[in-house]
Amino acid sequence: MHDRPPASETPSGLAAAGSLSKPGALWNKATSWLYRPAPIIERRGPGEFVPCHPEPLRKDPNLVQIVLGARHNLIGGWMAEHYRSGIDSFRIARRQIVVVNSPEYIKYVLVTRHANFERKSPQMRRALEALLGDGLFISDGDVWKKRRPLVADIVHKRRLPEFGQTMEEAALSVADEWARLPEGAEVELTEEMGRLTAAIISRAVFGKSIAREAAQQVVDGFSAYQRAADSFNLGYFLGADEGWPALGGRKRRQAIAMVHGVVENVVNAHLAGEGDAGSMVDLLIRRNQRSAAAPLDVTALRNEAATIFMAGHETTATTLTWAWYLLANAPWVAQKLHEEIEAVCGSRPPTLSDLPQLGWCRAVIQEALRLYPPVPLLPRQAIEADRIGHINVEKSALIMIAPWLLHRAADLWDKPNHFLPERFLNGASINPFAFIPFAVGPRICPGMNFGQDEATLCLAILAQRFDVIPRKDYKVEPVCRLTLRPNGGLPARVMQRSTERRM
Repeated sequence: MHDRPPASETPSGLAAAGSLSKPGALWNKATSWLYRPAPIIERRGPGEFVPCHPEPLRKDPNLVQIVLGARHNLIGGWMAEHYRSGIDSFRIARRQIVVVNSPEYIKYVLVTRHANFERKSPQMRRALEALLGDGLFISDGDVWKKRRPLVADIVHKRRLPEFGQTMEEAALSVADEWARLPEGAEVELTEEMGRLTAAIISRAVFGKSIAREAAQQVVDGFSAYQRAADSFNLGYFLGADEGWPALGGRKRRQAIAMVHGVVENVVNAHLAGEGDAGSMVDLLIRRNQRSAAAPLDVTALRNEAATIFMAGHETTATTLTWAWYLLANAPWVAQKLHEEIEAVCGSRPPTLSDLPQLGWCRAVIQEALRLYPPVPLLPRQAIEADRIGHINVEKSALIMIAPWLLHRAADLWDKPNHFLPERFLNGASINPFAFIPFAVGPRICPGMNFGQDEATLCLAILAQRFDVIPRKDYKVEPVCRLTLRPNGGLPARVMQRSTERRM
């Protein structure tokens, strides 16, 4: 069912990383005898590529291995049987865990019985509440119901043309910077794509007048916060239904201050009439002022602006990073993509209006989202006892929906671990409850269309002019603490495509 390396190929198991508060060599050394990360499988062959993924576990981990594994990598501790559609229930300490990995039951949880399963898990809420407060991503109940229409209207697909020029300008700016690099210069792709998407989302959310240094401060703050986040809330599994509050720490507090300081300044400037008209913050404030309900205060506006920025920056940046990795290892796909860009755009840069004709570009992004969903786990908490299929669900149980598992289910996808973007071409019929990189149902990401179009357009603009080649023999490991990133980044050479190569 799963792709395993041949006898002559040794999987590249990487050294343990991660800690209770931050990654560090001392922690790795202290825990390496208790926990070792799963070996990483990656395989190439003529006309095929199986990109990196952790080898499924052969035996159930014990509690210590679960805790240490979750703090290193939330996608590395799954058994082989979890990579098939179905439903499973087990316990971690005093908490029932229900793994829902079937389109039928995912629909039940996220649509049919949405009201009972709308709450994000305590781990996720506790991990993010200090940074995002009651922002839309982790709120529920009346707060979520009030905020959702405000945010959804601001990022609705009908507004994409308003932000298309911002996407084009930012991508072309990065292309011009890459063109000035020495031939074959190496860049770190997660940083480069983060810088690109930060330029887009900061201008879209905060306005074009925001200083580049201020936008970078928000990006750095988010990155520092993610490094310090504890992705396993032990208190929840020991019986505390709301989990334990996340511990602080100087670096975590500094990261929060970096983000909040910039966002609050922007919100206050807009409230004072000094912000850019048409930005998402401007639209949020104007919609909020027209709302019949009690208006949001500065803190609530800051939380929503920070949430939109986080979602729009991090997820698209990681998707683009994985897309470059996939294309570099599948030259036959890259050729199709370049031929398409040439046929549609010729020598002029791609624009937002070209996207309907750039099927291969969009398919590469969709396949990157399938293989490496930016948020690979969508945990929910049962508000009341329920029944999913044959499983009796306890009140406050953890309902684990994992796009990481669902997107690789051997009975739902042909060659699930292979990179095959053509599976999304020619009007392919994809079960909407089997492909959920942006979730599904009432809590589907409101910025889904914005993010997909942004990633597709940026890929097309940069791929038209450059080949991106990861460092030779660099071992790529997908790791999730909050979002799914290549562990340690992805160094790559940027090679300009000559006119002849573009043809």
